[in-house]
Parts: sequence; structure tokens; C-alpha cells
Amino acid sequence: MAGRIVDARVVVTCPGRNFVTLRLETEDGITGLGDATLNGRELAVAAYLTEHVVPTLIGRDSARIEDTWQYLYRGAYWRRGPVTMSAIAAVDTALWDIKGKTAGLPVYQLLGGRSRDGVTVYGHANGETVEDVLGEVARYVDLGYRAVRVQAGIPGLTTTYGVGRDRLFYEPADAAIPSEATWSTERYLAHVPTVLARVRQEFGPELRLLHDAHHRLTPIEAARLGRALEPFALTWLEDPVPAELQEGFRLIRQHTTTPLAVGEVFNTVWDCHRLITEQLIDYVRTTVVHAGGITHLRRILDLAALHQVRSGSHGATDLSPVCMAAALHVDLAVPNFGLQEYMRHTEATDAVFPHSYRFADGQLHPGDEPGLGVDLDEELAARYPYRPASLPVNRLEDGTMHDW
Repeated sequence: MAGRIVDARVVVTCPGRNFVTLRLETEDGITGLGDATLNGRELAVAAYLTEHVVPTLIGRDSARIEDTWQYLYRGAYWRRGPVTMSAIAAVDTALWDIKGKTAGLPVYQLLGGRSRDGVTVYGHANGETVEDVLGEVARYVDLGYRAVRVQAGIPGLTTTYGVGRDRLFYEPADAAIPSEATWSTERYLAHVPTVLARVRQEFGPELRLLHDAHHRLTPIEAARLGRALEPFALTWLEDPVPAELQEGFRLIRQHTTTPLAVGEVFNTVWDCHRLITEQLIDYVRTTVVHAGGITHLRRILDLAALHQVRSGSHGATDLSPVCMAAALHVDLAVPNFGLQEYMRHTEATDAVFPHSYRFADGQLHPGDEPGLGVDLDEELAARYPYRPASLPVNRLEDGTMHDW
């Protein structure tokens, strides 16, 4: 028995980018970590945890994971939303970490054991020009990756989502006050198919290719793009439209067989219930940290499994190694795993969050340490204070606000 929770504290650190971590400790001295990072709104979650959640955790039985999840979800009259669900996720993940350490087992064993030998991941190949992109794809292939997301600069636009100054450590949150980017759907739709045509021509049919539209299209525009990309056999077209209108995916489905992936901004199963049950998507990209922790992510993926929808969880650098480890334990266990996004963290981040997960031959494995297999060096974390950083906003060429 791990016992009751006697200490709970929130650690905010910025070893290259901001992270929010919840650390729980039981009366038996067992600790657990949970990621509560919400990119650009980190302090909102930190305050929610510190002011509203932590006081309710002291004295609770750390073994009662499901009951604690229900307490935090049903007990918050104003439910759902990214701040609330990220806070719940941090508690839930930390409790799974504690349970694994108590049992002396990695978390994936508590979820039913391995369903596969490793977790296939994809990297981000991006560049301003097509030649730059081809070089980046080749670099990932040389590293052993079996799947690559392709993003390219758009001629006539000064900035493009997914194309950053540092290709290995792309971080879009770039200023305290949001920077402004300019967007043209017409330029984008004309250029992207030519980029993916070149990549497929150069690297053949076996490499799995992905592309992210980042919520910027209307359903009919997304349908047009999906049809144009069909000859290049993408594994998925990601976030083609803003997903608040789930019915919009019906229109896309009527016009293209390009597989669709969505969900990194979803917080609960209700955000994707219709998309899954009507088979309007092929991959659901919900995450441990933004969708209420391991407990609720597993519910989403169980529903998805019934409808032939696979997982494709978000894994950008705004998720700390704590969340990446938790995702890998889920990925390893669920029957309907698809792909896992993997963006490497900086050396400073890896030092603050030493971890046992490892990359080899295009796959990640969470390791076999009890719990999640991640630690937090609080002394080192204190050397990297919080720095305000916001995600950009987007305008059309005529100045109209648009989805970023």
C-alpha cells in the first residue's frame, strides 16, 4: 500500500520552454509525477492546481485513482476545458506513477502489459524550400525513422506553421505577447501537393508520410486537399479543419479517402465522440496531459477501438518528458495504437527530467522502471525560472483574423 497523500506541490520550470509539473508524495515516501503543461497558458493550470486541487489531495488515499478522477471531474461544477482537464491529468498521471512504484512494475504492465515490442514514432521534417524538406526527410530516414511529418514553407508567405529556425527543437511559442503571422489558403493549397509529390518520388512507397493543416481549412477546402494528396498515400492529414463542428468531417469524408487525424486540442471523450462513432476520422490525437490523464485517455482509446479508429497522440515539445513517458506506456498497451508523435527535448530539459524511455530503430520504449520511469531534478529545475511565451496568432493577407 502506498498510503495517503501527505504532500503535493507544483513546480514550474523553463529549461528551454515552460513546463508545469505536479509532484505528489505519500506517507510511505513514494512520489509520483504528473505533467500539467498547457502551452502559452501554463500559469493558469499552475494556479488551478495550487489554489483549488492541491488542498483537496492531502489525506486522500493514493490508490483510489478512479475515485480521485471522478472527484476532480464531477466535483468541479464548471467541467471540462483545457485548464481543468490538464490539472486533472497531472493528478491522475502522478497517481499511476505512484501505483506502479508501489507494485514494482512499469505502468504499462498495470494497463494489461505489452501489445507490441515498441512504439513507432514519427519525426518532423520541415524546411523553407522543397530541397530543404528533402534533406530533412533524408536525415530522419538515416536516424531510423519509419514515419515523417512533412511541412514546408509557402512561397509568398514570410512564415509557415511547422517551419522554425531550429528544425530539431521547433517551438512555436516565441514571444511574451503573441506574434502575428500571415496566411493564404490559396497559396497553401497550390503548393503543398507539389511538396509531397517530390517527397514520395524521392523516398518511395514504404516511408509513412504525414502532413498537418493545423485547423486552417474549411471542410470543402480540406476535401479538395485530401483528394489532391491521394496519389501520395499519406498515413494521415492532420487537423484539416477546426474541430468544434464535428459534423464538418462528414463533408470531408464524402470527397476523399486520405486518412484523417485530429484531437490534440480535445479535452474529453465528448469532443470526439461523434467523430469516432461515425468513423469520420482514422486517428484520434488526444494526449495524456490535455485529455484528463491516463485514465480518461484510455477511455477515449477504448471507444476508438470499437470503431476501427487508432491512436496518434500529440507529442510535441510542449509535453514534458513526464507526459511523453505516460503516453508511451499507454501506446505500448492499447490494442489500437497507430503512431506516436515524437519531438526531441533539449539537453537541458532531459537533464531536469531524467527518464528511462529510449529511441532505437524508429521506435520508443518506455523502459521497465517501476512507475513512469521519469524523475524531476527540482534543484536543477529551480535554475530555469518561468519565462512568458505565447503561441502566435494568424491573419489572412487582408488582415482578417484566422485560425492559427
